[in-house]
Amino acid sequence: MTVPVRSLRFADAREAADLAAFLGRLLHYDRAAAVRLQAGGGALAVFGRPPSFEVLAIRTVRLAGSHTFDVTVSAGELLEALNTDGDDAAAGLSALPTPVTGPPWAGLLPPRGGWQERPGLPGPVDLCTGLADAVAEFRARDAALPEDRRTRAERDLIGRDIWSRTVGGTGLPLRAVHAAQSLGFLRPAPGFPVALLAAGAWLRLRTPFGSIALRGPGGGLGTLAVTVGTA
Repeated sequence: MTVPVRSLRFADAREAADLAAFLGRLLHYDRAAAVRLQAGGGALAVFGRPPSFEVLAIRTVRLAGSHTFDVTVSAGELLEALNTDGDDAAAGLSALPTPVTGPPWAGLLPPRGGWQERPGLPGPVDLCTGLADAVAEFRARDAALPEDRRTRAERDLIGRDIWSRTVGGTGLPLRAVHAAQSLGFLRPAPGFPVALLAAGAWLRLRTPFGSIALRGPGGGLGTLAVTVGTA
């Protein structure tokens, strides 16, 4: 695929640093991670899929110019191409990485419009508290396993039980909250804005630092396999 740009400049140098942090966390879960880039309307949306959580992670960066393209690239090469010197005039991409063949998830992205806010989502402090309780439960149940049952399969069963639980009555699985915190999107501070949005079969947990999206029951992104200890 031919992309009609060689480099990009961001509107705010701080967003370059935030994008670099997001890519670093994504690569922590998958050293061969690919990301899909969509530019338009003065913004660049970066989509990734951390395999441990089976969700889509979305980080948006404001651009200093007008560009329109849609391409999938290596997350590692994108990180290497980032300029995060702290100067708005320089912050951005020194070069757009060469496109790669996209993984299957890259062809199934959330809709761009039609999102409606859903009620019932707890505040950020309560979300983080509930997540900490779930992590503690996972570790306690894992530690209680007899030696002959302390296998990856048994741990996955515990993970499916805990991380598939929904947050309140929202329908949002706890694994989406875990992914948001692990990728640096969720901050446990009073007044930190979080929202739950829905569009068709999709749910999206939105914060100022990024979003976590997934399809509802019957329309998932794959099998669930969340473990603890790498967040």
